Amino acid sequence: MEKDRVQRYAESLNRTIQNNFHYLKKTIEDFQEMCRMVTPERNIPTGILVDIREMYKEIRTRLTEIKVIEQLLQGKYRQYYQRNSMRDKEIMEFGFVAKNCYSKFEYTLMQIEAIKKMKDHPPRTDPSREPLLWFRSKENQIALIKNLRILRELDYEPSPETIGVERREVMGGRTLTLFLFSGDPLSLDHLQSHIRFREHDILERYGQREIHGVLVHLKKVDPRIVEEVFRRMMESSGMKKLKCLLIPVHSDKDLRGDLLHLIHPTLQQMTEGELKTISV
Repeated sequence: MEKDRVQRYAESLNRTIQNNFHYLKKTIEDFQEMCRMVTPERNIPTGILVDIREMYKEIRTRLTEIKVIEQLLQGKYRQYYQRNSMRDKEIMEFGFVAKNCYSKFEYTLMQIEAIKKMKDHPPRTDPSREPLLWFRSKENQIALIKNLRILRELDYEPSPETIGVERREVMGGRTLTLFLFSGDPLSLDHLQSHIRFREHDILERYGQREIHGVLVHLKKVDPRIVEEVFRRMMESSGMKKLKCLLIPVHSDKDLRGDLLHLIHPTLQQMTEGELKTISV
């Protein structure tokens, strides 16, 4: 009598698995189809989104129930349990499909929300805050941005307790000098092949008639000293026909995206062999 009762209970557990299996087999296709409906291009009613979440919750509940019952049957009621490998495989696939569809559904909702925010609050572009494209090479541009970031990190107000000579020297430590040579291509070729810069400095042939570069100063330097260095360079290298423009930079705030448009009119007004420092 006790054996019959235990057997009937084990059979009822197996029927529960079978009922859940039939539910999942019928529901999973509908669930897939509903998830496919949700795309960034479509305006999906809130009710459908709620239905998808509720359906996924029910699918997960049924899968969990199947797993718990199978563990019980394989343990306490093993003699009354007959494993169905084909059914187990399908149930496992149901779980994979449901999880994959729901993950895509949630990701699509994130895309929709991001698009909505962009439409409600479109980004405002400020030309004065765009990075200066001083170099055409991505590697050189990244190196310049890195140096500008270091300047920005040093550009902060000291506390009253730390103001002193040493503190001011540290804050005013690193500076940059942007330089530009303009002139005939042969003179620029000669410059590139004969002039050697330091490891941290950057030099790039910007075009047939221009060379752009950056000098990195580890301490504050008087612009007049930099001018003298470049003047001697031009005289000793026989490049008196070139024009040279120097731009001292103490902070990334000194640079603007439209700086190149201000530089070229200045070059046009300069004569051959002229060296000039401009402030920005």
